[in-house]
Amino acid sequence: MSREKTISNAKSKKDKQSRKIILWIVLILVAIIQLFPLIWLVDFSLASSNEMFTSGLLIIPKKIQWGNYKTAFVDGHFLLYLKNSILINGLAVILVIVVSIMAGFACRRMKWKLSGFVKTLLLMGMMIPIHATLLPNFKIYSKLGLTDTIWALLIPYVAFSLPQGLFLMTSFIEAVPVEIEEAAVMDGCGIFRIIVQIVTPMIRTSIATVAIMTFLNNWNEFMMASTYLSSPTWKTLPFSVLEFTGQYSSNYAVQFAVMALTAAPAVIVYVLLNKYITKGVAMGAVKG
Repeated sequence: MSREKTISNAKSKKDKQSRKIILWIVLILVAIIQLFPLIWLVDFSLASSNEMFTSGLLIIPKKIQWGNYKTAFVDGHFLLYLKNSILINGLAVILVIVVSIMAGFACRRMKWKLSGFVKTLLLMGMMIPIHATLLPNFKIYSKLGLTDTIWALLIPYVAFSLPQGLFLMTSFIEAVPVEIEEAAVMDGCGIFRIIVQIVTPMIRTSIATVAIMTFLNNWNEFMMASTYLSSPTWKTLPFSVLEFTGQYSSNYAVQFAVMALTAAPAVIVYVLLNKYITKGVAMGAVKG
């Protein structure tokens, strides 16, 4: 019996190792498929335009063309558009976090008749397509003089990111023990002090998740920016690609370089902070 048990244990170990190897192979293949567009983009951005027309999927440049990035950086007004993107997205992230925390606390902790209705109404914003709001918003902004201003992008960025932020925040706020807040009230804390000093530190993971997802969702947004902005004062980073549709329309290598520069900040943020997105969404789904 002991020999048969040893043989069965050895077989089970081999089966586990085989499954583990197969799983790793599948994961590596999926990773390659997911990363290939980025590899392809960087590869073509370092080649010359004459080397673009090749039968292979990738190019081995005879000489790495770093000048493509210099041209994209200077002629694409990269620094100006990068500054605008960071400023607008940074303000949008701050506003979404502040409003979603206060709205989540009001809907989950404060007792008032329309709390459930207001929460449902705000969450319904996730079902509204962006394209359906372009024309009405443009007419409103034109009458109010908001076109070609920072508000033309900041308002819709916050409005479309708020439902998702509220959904995650309410899930985390609901998990905070009510007894802690009751003890704070007994000690003389007001509502705003409870939110700032007690609730906010306990939902740091949710705040990080909302901040990252808001940033990534708005970073490459172009439809609203191209509709509401006409002067370069507040144009965002995706406009760098548009700068090369005329003068550099035949210089594909430079266009690949500017696309790589535009995508780089979002890729870096996602790679560095991906664990917070996964952890926050998973915990929010379980607690919600």
